[in-house]
Amino acid sequence: MEEESREYPRRPYVGVGVVVFQGDSVLLIRRGTPPRVGEWSLPGGSQNIGETVRQTAAREVFEETGVEITDLRFLEVVDAIIPDEEGRVRFHYTLLDFQAEWYRGEAIAGDDAQHAEFVPLKRIDELGLWDKTVEVILQAVLRRSNPQI
Repeated sequence: MEEESREYPRRPYVGVGVVVFQGDSVLLIRRGTPPRVGEWSLPGGSQNIGETVRQTAAREVFEETGVEITDLRFLEVVDAIIPDEEGRVRFHYTLLDFQAEWYRGEAIAGDDAQHAEFVPLKRIDELGLWDKTVEVILQAVLRRSNPQI
């Protein structure tokens, strides 16, 4: 079966993003594919048929960064609807964001990431992240320090 294009889709795609902590740093990638090529982002990607979102989270983090994670917890759902210049929907993703802790592995770009590294939390404002990504990271920081939230 031929895969449908993700650009100008007929339906939303399910994607998973993960805020991965290692001490006071968070794992980020530079995107190697549209949308937002070259921009900093959370590691993650599209869910495969027959795969749970938790399996997607662990697989995508490992494929994009070489990092294995533990203590995976759901954060929130984000609608990423990106229009073109004429206002037509160019990309539409329903993103399920999680948080996790680093378990093992060195951050090395793989799969469709241009670069991967653990960035100190105090530097995330310098990177030009999508506003919603910053919100999700800050939400994860808050939950990490207060798990009852």
